[in-house]
Amino acid sequence: MVGRIVAGAAAGTAAAIPMTAYWEYLHARLPGEPPRPLPPREIVEVAAVKAGVSRQLSERDVQNLTLCAHFCYASATGALFGALAPRRPAATIGAGVLFGLGVWIGSYLGWLPATGLRHHPRHDQPARTGLMIGGHLVWGTTLGLLMALGRSRLAPASTRDRARV
Repeated sequence: MVGRIVAGAAAGTAAAIPMTAYWEYLHARLPGEPPRPLPPREIVEVAAVKAGVSRQLSERDVQNLTLCAHFCYASATGALFGALAPRRPAATIGAGVLFGLGVWIGSYLGWLPATGLRHHPRHDQPARTGLMIGGHLVWGTTLGLLMALGRSRLAPASTRDRARV
């Protein structure tokens, strides 16, 4: 179990790379999007205000905290997926997609608005909400794929041979 959790954490962290690239590429191209940062930075800025430290943070500090928070959250949720994911590689990929969507739902419709760290997505442009959902689907797909690849490589030879049949 610990091995699956660690693998999930690593896969979650790695999956945040294509997610972030997807967001960065499409963010500037969103129709009707006013110039504002992506949600991970918005969340860090609000958290800094709530903690009373926003005035002490430099731009570089905010950038570093944003990256750290984003990748740590990806790692933590990836660890949870590692503990819960199906063992069959094909099922793991599909579960990753659904898990990515679930992370978006639980975060953007759940705990973020409930804690006041981010507004509800109904206040965003539809294209921005679509970008956020799409990024979480990229993350979940990559997470599931990495976990499936890791499981198929780590499986004993007899299990791998049966899976190919």
